[in-house]
Amino acid sequence: MPKPKPPSPPEFRAQIVEWVKAGRTTSSLAQEFHVTDTTVRNWVRQSELDEGTRQDGLTTDEKHELARLRREVKVLREERDILSKAAAWFAQEGVGTPKKRSDS
Repeated sequence: MPKPKPPSPPEFRAQIVEWVKAGRTTSSLAQEFHVTDTTVRNWVRQSELDEGTRQDGLTTDEKHELARLRREVKVLREERDILSKAAAWFAQEGVGTPKKRSDS
């Protein structure tokens, strides 16, 4: 399987978006710069979301925050699972329960 292409630099994407806004077609730019027409349309769509001219998706900042929060939730779930297993182990072993004194 071929390696995926690395992401295009943000400056390159911004320039392509500017040319689309100036009237160039997505298909001509895609052919000229060896990217797919869908890729160019996605860049334009994301730019419109980031600028606020479009409301049907997440901005780049919102996407970054969502990814960060998902990573945080994953870590918290792992920590919760570890603590749950530790609590079950301690309960099974009877560790930490006070021993009764015999007054003889």
